[in-house]
Amino acid sequence: MTSPLRLRTAVVAAATTLLCACAVNDGASWSAPQPVLPTPATHTLQSLPAPGDNISVAVYNFADQTGQFKPTEGVQTLSRAVTQGATSILVKALQESGRGRWFTVIERERLDNLLRERAVIREMRASYLGETKLNRQALPPLLFAGVILEGGIIGYDTNTKSGGIGARFLGIGGSTKYREDTVTVYLRAVSVKTGEVLLTVSVRKSIASIGLDANAFRYVAFKDLLELEGGVATNEPDALALQQAIESAVYGLIIEGAGRDLWCMSTQPEFGEKLLRQYYARRDNIEPEAVELVRRTDGSTITGACTPGYVQARAPAAPAHRGDAPQLSARPAQPAARPTGPAQPAPPIPTLNTLDTTNVTAQPNKGGE
Repeated sequence: MTSPLRLRTAVVAAATTLLCACAVNDGASWSAPQPVLPTPATHTLQSLPAPGDNISVAVYNFADQTGQFKPTEGVQTLSRAVTQGATSILVKALQESGRGRWFTVIERERLDNLLRERAVIREMRASYLGETKLNRQALPPLLFAGVILEGGIIGYDTNTKSGGIGARFLGIGGSTKYREDTVTVYLRAVSVKTGEVLLTVSVRKSIASIGLDANAFRYVAFKDLLELEGGVATNEPDALALQQAIESAVYGLIIEGAGRDLWCMSTQPEFGEKLLRQYYARRDNIEPEAVELVRRTDGSTITGACTPGYVQARAPAAPAHRGDAPQLSARPAQPAARPTGPAQPAPPIPTLNTLDTTNVTAQPNKGGE
């Protein structure tokens, strides 16, 4: 006859096996891949008004400058603490700005691959089509940028905030734990024309991890010990937190540039001023009414909105000794269109006989002239 202890042991083992099997065959573990959903920072970036003019920018590298490896307990690992693909995240954020209306992003991270492919095209056309000169229609010139975006991930701090709470009574209890890391990014805009650093923006983003567990450890009968344990943890993905930090940095770059009159937004002055005040109030932790907006040299307040007669890339509101403003437009100048049809004769050169002398009056000599 089977003893009660062996029966309980068999029941517990069967239940444990069943739970493990359910966890392995859970439908959520085999769900179909889905596109990356937009974050709240993405929606804020997309809601920006259209710019006064499109800005061509180049991103060479937005690298991990922390040099940190992923923290592990007692095990050496070569995995980095943050993603090494931050440049791709930055390019995506630039293309999302104002629903694609703010920036023309020019490929520079893999420039060698681009130039090599263009060289292959020239060689193939020369070999098979006999072209001795470059066909500008088949291979037009590359776009060039007016602004280069530099910067990177400059900080990743672990355990900046941690804590927890728990309780236990008669061998039954539970606890919760909280941990917070911080990632910091810097983004700066550099003028290609002058080499001047136009703007620098920094953003910090916290990465939260929360764990909840419950357990029981008590005797349910003489020599019969009950031990149960369960828990769940939620960790914010590092790449998702970094994406939000980069998107917030791009948003700040656009707003601060509009606040310094480097570019402008196609909106009403009241709405542009509202965006500036909200951004600076959140950045400096002050009230929107306490924000002091920059004034131009003529005394007018910069609201970030385009004014009549706006010309892209005006000099920032600063002393005149800074020189000419950088040219942000990046498309090569198109050759002038040749006139079609028969050539028009040039107008005749006026001679003395063709001049109108009806209104000419003689002037008397003065002083023996």
